[in-house]
Amino acid sequence: MNEWINARKRWRGIGRRSWILAAAVAVSLSANACGKNYEPVEIPESAQAPGDDGNDGVAGTGNAGAGTGGNDAAAGNDAAGAGVTGGEGMTEAAGNAAADGDVSVESSALETTIMTETAPSFTDVSETVYVTGDQVNLRADASTSAEIVTALSKGTSLKRTAVSDTWSRVVYQEKTCYISTQYVSTVQPETESAKAASTANGGEVKLNSSWKYADFSKINSGAAMLYKSEAASRKGITVCVNAGHGTKGGSSVKTQCHPDGTPKVTGGTTSAGATSAVAVSGGMQFSDGTAEAKVTLAMAKKLKDKLLAEGYDVLMIRETDDVQLDNIARTVIANNMADCHIALHWDSTTSNKGAFYMSVPNVESYRNMEPVKSNWQKHHALGDSLIAGLKGAGVKIFSSGAMEMDLTQTSFSTVPSIDIELGDKASDHSDATLNTLADGLVAGVKNYFGK
Repeated sequence: MNEWINARKRWRGIGRRSWILAAAVAVSLSANACGKNYEPVEIPESAQAPGDDGNDGVAGTGNAGAGTGGNDAAAGNDAAGAGVTGGEGMTEAAGNAAADGDVSVESSALETTIMTETAPSFTDVSETVYVTGDQVNLRADASTSAEIVTALSKGTSLKRTAVSDTWSRVVYQEKTCYISTQYVSTVQPETESAKAASTANGGEVKLNSSWKYADFSKINSGAAMLYKSEAASRKGITVCVNAGHGTKGGSSVKTQCHPDGTPKVTGGTTSAGATSAVAVSGGMQFSDGTAEAKVTLAMAKKLKDKLLAEGYDVLMIRETDDVQLDNIARTVIANNMADCHIALHWDSTTSNKGAFYMSVPNVESYRNMEPVKSNWQKHHALGDSLIAGLKGAGVKIFSSGAMEMDLTQTSFSTVPSIDIELGDKASDHSDATLNTLADGLVAGVKNYFGK
């Protein structure tokens, strides 16, 4: 009996020690687990989804809760990518990671899967399409990581040669490019500026103080004049024709050079480093004594008539020797009432060097300033088209056809905008020459808008 009791005591001791040992092991494991530092899984830069901020669409961020799809929304106007779906049981953090581009995170396996864009399957077509969004990216290849060729305005027409669900292959300035299928249509849209022109019913257009940048203007009591084409092929596109100079008292008033107050980055009528410039300069005199302002006005009237005949509506900034609108007022009116802005000038040199346009200086700080940042490529596209039109008409072209210049006009422009110099002091400005120049400019406008 005593032996049985002693054996039972020994068994209880062993069981108690085993339970204590098991508990200790459990506590130890728990403590180690609680104290462990779990490092986040880093996605290498090469794994990040391609796409630029602004107009790319594929790289949008969004919240993906457990078992829900990440909101891979279009951040702008490429929108060619499909949404990323968070897996069942995925945490909100993992869902956010999945939604940020084309990256899918499997949290259960702690591994990263890179989902690359698949090559689109194209169907050949031959048709005209129109851009339905504003500032839509045109790319060199069918990928959001491809180089951006330019950003296109609403209403721009393109020849489409192939189409897929996500991308359209188009021809732009004789080059093959790609644009999101979502943002083109075979139905021509009415541009916002054309709508504004329609509601205005033609007639005088004065500076509206509520328009962006209007408060920078110092001379704005005058008015522009809107003309609507009566041609059978009216295009619903308004071209602003700005006869340079021609504002009495403009040289005695100064306006800010840039919207952000930074100094000019190049010389010109006003030197580099200045933060203010004359509101409207008086212009030069041709070698025969004719005032530049008189010739720009004659040129503007010829251009107006030819554009109206081609079906374009025309916003004339100046139709008399004097209009009380400074360069900022002229630009802001064009921003709100036209699809492009063409300012007519002749240079002050005496070599009869030919025509060229004032391009946006290749200075990083300047090109990163709004509204220059969002529009300078469109300015250049318009300028290149006008120079090509002039060259086709037999007009002499200076150098490459462009010269960098920091101008008030392009510093405040939100539509394609160009100061084009049609020659210099020594250039012929006879009626026949002005007609030739007008023909070349109209050809350039038609080339730019594709019709």
